Parts: sequence; structure tokens; C-alpha cells
Amino acid sequence: MSKLRVHAFSISLDGYGAGPGQTLEHPLGVGGMALHEWFFATRTFQQMFGREVGTTGVDDDFAARGFDNIGAWILGRNMFGPVRGAWPDDSWKGWWGGNPPYHTEVFVLTNHHRPSLAMEGGTTFHFVTEGIHVALQRAAEAADSRDIRLGGGVTTIRQYLRAGLVDELHLAISPVLLGSGEHLLADIDLPKLGYQCTEYVPTPHAVHVALTKT
Repeated sequence: MSKLRVHAFSISLDGYGAGPGQTLEHPLGVGGMALHEWFFATRTFQQMFGREVGTTGVDDDFAARGFDNIGAWILGRNMFGPVRGAWPDDSWKGWWGGNPPYHTEVFVLTNHHRPSLAMEGGTTFHFVTEGIHVALQRAAEAADSRDIRLGGGVTTIRQYLRAGLVDELHLAISPVLLGSGEHLLADIDLPKLGYQCTEYVPTPHAVHVALTKT
């Protein structure tokens, strides 16, 4: 049976998964890019763009896990792009250029209909207007017994956590303070939902925490 997994989701020391003011110039909000410095340096990240460079070790090991046995992805609309409201046209095709790094079917949560979008490298974006459960059902069908990766953003992960649907959650706590933005775990009672900390691994660049639903 497919698991729903969150991997390499970076948060600040004060708990924010994105900074304030997400725009085309600041896709992760003001200051949000700094949360991911640990990830950008890894070999796993560099290989996503065809570069045979990057660091190895614990940070890279955690980054690489997030691509193991993944058969589909789920994203919130903000993770797909900065466009708000009804789609004015089909010109926006994501942050990643013609060959996005997913290479699977990707289900994007939105309130506004848009036809599916096939990209290079095997990525196809499907736009789901029926909510988180339908998106998960469709992703499970596409994954064909492999797991599903929940890519974020913050609001999307909070919805799936509150519904008790996330099986594994890997957080990378970066040595950054944002002060404001989108807080990931505020008012979510993880122990009550059945989550336990199963890994806690600090490195010079981040603290990796794995939470597992029991």
C-alpha cells in the first residue's frame, strides 16, 4: 500500500516553512530561500539539474531518501507558481523550466480548473479541484503501489497532517530565524494524531527530524 511521505521540508528555528510575501521574485517568501541552503549544496540536488557535483554525507543521504520509491507527487498551488485566482491562461508552466525534476505524475491542488500539462522528462501536472482526499486517491492510482511524496507548501502539508494522512514527515530545521511567514506546526497536536519522533540527526547545516505515524 502506498505511503504518503514528506521529505526535505525545511523550516526555520522559529517554525516557519516559508517567509512572508511570496512573489515571482521571492517564490519561498522573503528570506525563505535560506531555509534550503543545506539542500542546495547536496549531490542529490545538483544531480536534479544534470550536474555531477555536490556534497555527500548525512545531508545528502536525507535528500536522496525523498526520491526512493516515489511514484507520484502532490503539490499545493503555491508550489506550482505565483498565479492567484482563476488561471488567466495556460502560459505559466511551473518554476522549473521545460523539464521539471519530478518525472512522475504530479497532482496540484487548486480551486480553479485547468487542463493537464505534460512536460519533458515524464512529468505531467494534473490540476485537482476536488480537495485533498481526491488528490491522494488519484496520486495513489498513479503511483501503482509505490509511495507518494507530498511536496508542500505549508498550507497543503498542514491540511494532510490534520487529516492524519501523512505517514512519514522529514523536517530539516535550518539555523535561520524568519520571524513571520507560514508556520508549519502551530496548533497541530502531533502526539494526539499519532506521530512519534523516530530520527533526530544534527549536522553543521541542519537538524534532520523524522516523524512517523504509528
